[in-house]
Amino acid sequence: MKFYDTHRLVKSEDLNHHGTLFAGRMTEWFVESCFITVANEYGYPENLVCLKVHEVKFSKPIRKGDIIKIKSAIVYAGKTSLTVYGKVIRDESVIIEGFLTFVCVDENGVKMPHNLVIEEPSTEEEIKILEKVKNLRK
Repeated sequence: MKFYDTHRLVKSEDLNHHGTLFAGRMTEWFVESCFITVANEYGYPENLVCLKVHEVKFSKPIRKGDIIKIKSAIVYAGKTSLTVYGKVIRDESVIIEGFLTFVCVDENGVKMPHNLVIEEPSTEEEIKILEKVKNLRK
């Protein structure tokens, strides 16, 4: 499983009325980072559309001035779809994690095979992530 990293600095305009990172902004960054991961692996970003944000679970607030790292990797490949796992890290702790599924489409918006083969999970963490993906797909 190959993780790609994106970093973000949380600024005043990213905050909600509680003074913490607005969930909509975090979700925007999360989707963007996961999209970049798929585009890097697949190579044809013009053929990718986001099908579903399965889950973006927040466990701690993020505040102005925090620098966060978003790590994402393709964890499941169907015939036309690719599911990405992402996690947000601050100070070495995972504070957000979730999954997104992208579908490959042709110029008419019709699903098409991506022909991408991903590595089988090799660590305990990767196996647990794959199990979560399989449960999401039920």
